Amino acid sequence: MYPDSLKKLIESFKYLPGVGEKTAERYAYSILDLEEEQVELFEKSLIAVSENIHKCPVCSTYTDLDLCYICNDKNRDNSLIVVEDSKNVFLLEKLGVFHGKYHVLNGLISPLDGINPDDIGLEKLIDRITKEKFEEVIFAFKPSIEGETTALYIKRILEGMHVKITRLASGLPMGADMEYVDGLTLERAMCDRKEIM
Repeated sequence: MYPDSLKKLIESFKYLPGVGEKTAERYAYSILDLEEEQVELFEKSLIAVSENIHKCPVCSTYTDLDLCYICNDKNRDNSLIVVEDSKNVFLLEKLGVFHGKYHVLNGLISPLDGINPDDIGLEKLIDRITKEKFEEVIFAFKPSIEGETTALYIKRILEGMHVKITRLASGLPMGADMEYVDGLTLERAMCDRKEIM
């Protein structure tokens, strides 16, 4: 029912996570409403990302440089946040509260999904921790079974390496209604409770 080029555009948008038929159609119609210069910018941006973005050889976050700007920054302190993917690096950097370095894994351990410890790039992380002698390694994984499994597995490997191992605090988000909080989050909130000062 659609012209072929419009149909292909709709199908292309459906490659994006969370985009179904209706959203893809809406995006495609939005493209048709853009000025020619805007469409050209959109096209050039997609091509530039595809051609120029790659993983940093040190920390595995996305960059368009030989080394990412974080690994190039000599003023970073001697702590390391280990994250699941590059999106988390950019999220934490926007906050501006951490001044150490990052390491991006290739996901989290999830035997049910066929993702084992050998699949997430742990050898590169261990090699880096050994060579750079970090004072603290911070796990910043989502509060899930996979996040817990990955954190405990890496912690076991790092035992005896004289590095402080921590994880981000987790628990009840601000403004959360207790009746809608899942059991794992509530359990974590109880375990990580703090004294009121």
